[in-house]
Amino acid sequence: MSRTATLPRPIRKTRSVLLATAALVSAVTLGAVGLGVPASADPGPPPASMASMGDSITRGFNACGWYVDCPSRSFSTGTEASVNSHYLRIRTANPAINGRNHNVSRSGAKSADMPGQADAAVAQNVGYVTMLIGANDACTSSESSMTSVATFRANIDNALGRLRAGLPNARVFVISIPDIQRLWSVGRGDLAARTAWSLFGICQSMLANPTSNNQTDVDRRDRVRQRVVEFNTQLAQACAAYGSNCGFDGNAIFNYPFSLGQLSGWDYFHPNTAGQQVLAEVSYGAGFGW
Repeated sequence: MSRTATLPRPIRKTRSVLLATAALVSAVTLGAVGLGVPASADPGPPPASMASMGDSITRGFNACGWYVDCPSRSFSTGTEASVNSHYLRIRTANPAINGRNHNVSRSGAKSADMPGQADAAVAQNVGYVTMLIGANDACTSSESSMTSVATFRANIDNALGRLRAGLPNARVFVISIPDIQRLWSVGRGDLAARTAWSLFGICQSMLANPTSNNQTDVDRRDRVRQRVVEFNTQLAQACAAYGSNCGFDGNAIFNYPFSLGQLSGWDYFHPNTAGQQVLAEVSYGAGFGW
């Protein structure tokens, strides 16, 4: 079967994150652990509307069907009870949010797409915005095609600037990028996972030659992971510069040790329903605390 001729279209467009983080992570490797954490003693009342920005993770890709978006299972704005999204948790405290959950994310999105998504969130006039982005900036066809740190930061600053101008009173929650090296760590010993990664050309910057212990491959994986660390540092710093209405998750998602069982059995890359549930629980717990 030709990899390019028969590859399902959503996989070509989607390079989002698997949701995973390193069991081997140490606090020292992430210098921005404490930056931008929501620390407001009074986050105000629960919002009456919200929007979610991001990529295929936020779209719930592969969480309910074969290579399709499943926004109902999104950790952020989804309606599936078993996921217990941010939206559903907030609705318990403030029923006024019912039906006012807007998913403006797009499978395959990168940081460059965030300004446009910010405009879409502003158009909905919401009181709360989540943003999870950056996996596709590091998880690319090769190490050389990763987004530079400077470009990533410029894209994030642009997006946050549009949110601040258009929604000056909204709460913005920036979520750390999962540690994509964790994906390699939990899946490299699984034949089905390795087959999917190779067949669909998934995240080859990290997942190429998954069983190799050659120093060249070890060093490449470490450099790709370091780029994710640097992106998360930029997210934390950009959120801190935004002001008190922006909160960063303190790398809660980056540091969470996701398992293979929380990934889609179709691509071993995107979170399944259980993965979306834990993403909702961990990220919400690191948020504003409504």
